[in-house]
Amino acid sequence: MGDLPPELKMMKQHVLKIVLGLVLLAGLWTSVHTIAPEEEGVVVTLGKYNRTLLPGLNFILPFGIETIYKIPVQRQLKQEFGFRTVQAGQRTTYSKSPYMDESIMLTGDLNIADVEWVVQYRIVDSYRFLFRVRNAEETLRVMSESVMRKIVGDRTVNEVLTVGRQEIATRAEELLQAMSDEYENGIRIDQIVLQDVNPPDPVKPSFNEVNQAQQQRETLINQAEAEYNREVPRARGEAREMIELAEAYALNRVNDAIGDAARFNSIYTEYILAPEVTRQRLYLETMERVLPTMGSKIIVDERGNNVLPLLNLEQTRRGAN
Repeated sequence: MGDLPPELKMMKQHVLKIVLGLVLLAGLWTSVHTIAPEEEGVVVTLGKYNRTLLPGLNFILPFGIETIYKIPVQRQLKQEFGFRTVQAGQRTTYSKSPYMDESIMLTGDLNIADVEWVVQYRIVDSYRFLFRVRNAEETLRVMSESVMRKIVGDRTVNEVLTVGRQEIATRAEELLQAMSDEYENGIRIDQIVLQDVNPPDPVKPSFNEVNQAQQQRETLINQAEAEYNREVPRARGEAREMIELAEAYALNRVNDAIGDAARFNSIYTEYILAPEVTRQRLYLETMERVLPTMGSKIIVDERGNNVLPLLNLEQTRRGAN
């Protein structure tokens, strides 16, 4: 085959330089990696875990000999169930219709509730996150849905829609964290938030009517209790007042009777000692009380012969007063 012409030799040298430059560029491209401050770099050598790199500029073996996975260990992540955030901002928009199957659940009293929730979590162990569970994020989603359906299935629809929401969220967080620890997926659950809990749209009008009826019933019960609390104490007070008045009246009559009896006994004692004087005094005292109440007075003797009209007794008495 003879020697190549100088032009071809020069061209071959240029091609070799270009290929070598491309190889060097590819090696540099695949070996230099920048890890963000909120990330860790997990290096795998030929499919086996090798080391974990800290944030900053790092180098690995090129051409796929080593592969790096950047795990956001300092960032709070979230998974949404029953809806997806389309655009976040001052007026956040959501999409719900394609995700109804995630949120429709059966309650313990065989009713249906539409439960939307958010799981907020962090990756605390990048090694476990990558190698203990296959597709840890999808597994976490399945676990979250399973836990929420279990908790909702143990409660009535009224508990789910009203007073039991906080308890459901707290219990779901506890169970999901326990499952994450059991599976060793390297995830820590920060919070579970019930975004929205409603009856399904087809039965929402009927459910609202039931709620209105229940609220009206509660209102009437509260009004009745308020009326009871207002009237019963007043009636008890009036009854107590009447009892106290009756007791006071009885005590007054008894005291009067005791006084009258004592006075009668004292008079009787005086009468025993001086009957005529006592009788005369009683007569005079009685006439002193009776005569002022009379109008015109006429005094006669025992035989009725002498009449002495005392027509001015009342005037005299008034003048004396």
